[in-house]
Amino acid sequence: MEDHMTGHKEKRYECDVCGKAWQHPYQLETHRRVHTGERPFDCSECGKSFKTAQVLKIHRRVHTGECPFDCSDCGKSFKTSQVLKIHQRVHTGEKPYGCSTCGKSYAGWAGLQQHRRVHSSERPFTCSDCGKGFKSSPDLLMHRRLHTGERPYTCSDCGKGFTRSKILMEHQRTHTDERPYTCALCGKGYTRSTYLLSHQRMHTGDRSFHRPFGCSDCSKDFKRAGELKIHRRLHTGEMPYGCSVCSKSFKTTYELKSHQRVHSSERPFACSDCGKGFKSSSELNVHGRVHTGERPYSCIDCGKGFKSSTDLKVHWRLHTGERPFTCSDCGKGFKSSTHLKVHWRLHTGERPFTCSDCGKGFKSSTHLKTHMRLHTGERPFTCSDCGKDFTQSGSLQVHQRIHTGERPFTCNQCGKGFTRSTYLLSHQRVHSGDRPIPNLVCGERFAMASHALCHQRVHTSGQPYDCPYCSEAFDSSWGLQQHWRIHGGEQLLPLQQAFQESTGTAGGPADTHQGEILCVR
Repeated sequence: MEDHMTGHKEKRYECDVCGKAWQHPYQLETHRRVHTGERPFDCSECGKSFKTAQVLKIHRRVHTGECPFDCSDCGKSFKTSQVLKIHQRVHTGEKPYGCSTCGKSYAGWAGLQQHRRVHSSERPFTCSDCGKGFKSSPDLLMHRRLHTGERPYTCSDCGKGFTRSKILMEHQRTHTDERPYTCALCGKGYTRSTYLLSHQRMHTGDRSFHRPFGCSDCSKDFKRAGELKIHRRLHTGEMPYGCSVCSKSFKTTYELKSHQRVHSSERPFACSDCGKGFKSSSELNVHGRVHTGERPYSCIDCGKGFKSSTDLKVHWRLHTGERPFTCSDCGKGFKSSTHLKVHWRLHTGERPFTCSDCGKGFKSSTHLKTHMRLHTGERPFTCSDCGKDFTQSGSLQVHQRIHTGERPFTCNQCGKGFTRSTYLLSHQRVHSGDRPIPNLVCGERFAMASHALCHQRVHTSGQPYDCPYCSEAFDSSWGLQQHWRIHGGEQLLPLQQAFQESTGTAGGPADTHQGEILCVR
């Protein structure tokens, strides 16, 4: 016993580089390799080198698959006794390594060491390609695969590759339908423990628990720390994932991967119903609901259903009045970033979507798609009451209010109802006296764009409404109507018929309402 205790005290072999002492000369020899970088033990399978024969022996188990240390609680196997010891703390709940800064505890010393870097912001492992720093070497190794494209873990069922063995294991459950994580309250099963944790939060009404990760900048809450981390990039402006083709940057690898398909025109996710291709599985999933009619996201205020949570989120802003996306040029607010992007083209004059038949440009692909129906004659939206066809679902919806008498947009000043929000907006200017639309020639201002357009013809001598009975022409349909009384007394031609005769077109204005001056655009 005395000799044994003496062994603890006597450390006669000192390193001449750092001064650290050891009890045995072989320990000093092994330690010196830290300074020299010497790794004399090579793996015959992969060529990787190690400082000691023991570490090489453990590494060899990666190739052989040998895991000789079994957990008596769950049967899981491990390559080393040390890793098994750390794992067993999952069952015992033991976390002997505590952080002195925040008190958080860990089962292993390595976990604590990595955690401490959260407080120090230390990122000692740096990517040689992009310079990004990481808290641990495994994190750097995973990141490097973004640059190399390496996916060493392959699914034996479908051949799909993965960067991590854990992700492969979770993926394989899609083939076996294994759901090992079960909710104790409702019995629902999940393939990942994180999915179960998120689900369990649905059983509680406590928002702080339901979304425990709060943003310190905008107070928005998230269910997962990873979601908060990505969200924080909205505030910091960080875009760590850059496209090698156009240098555009993105907040997540998923966004980058989807974007890169713009350059390759790759659409790997095809709809089994109509054959349409999509850049991501999530886009295909949402599109599939067009065929099934599924609307899993419902508004708690009006009951309207939506194909995606994003659509519901944008719709909800109709009720709250929230318009978080503001134009830096004119200050106008929008419910979604897409609406703002389309609006911005009013200022830039950009028309990136061009009609192949007539060459006309449009601000959005939706506008182009609607325009194309003028050439094809397609009117896919039919009124079930009168059989009238429309080029847009929105036009049909507004038209149906003629049959139902519904006027959902009400003036809070006089109580008058309107079938469209734009009609309400124009009406409210009667009360406010607001005339936001100026004429660039004379400076006169108007409450409605159609009025401004008609007035503009005073300066340009534009008179597109020709009388079918004489040579007179007018700048508005209302002026033409007044003139007709000379020819036919008080009996007027229907507006639609007169428009067709005066303009020589087969179809009239797609959408008019009583009292509005109609102008050809």
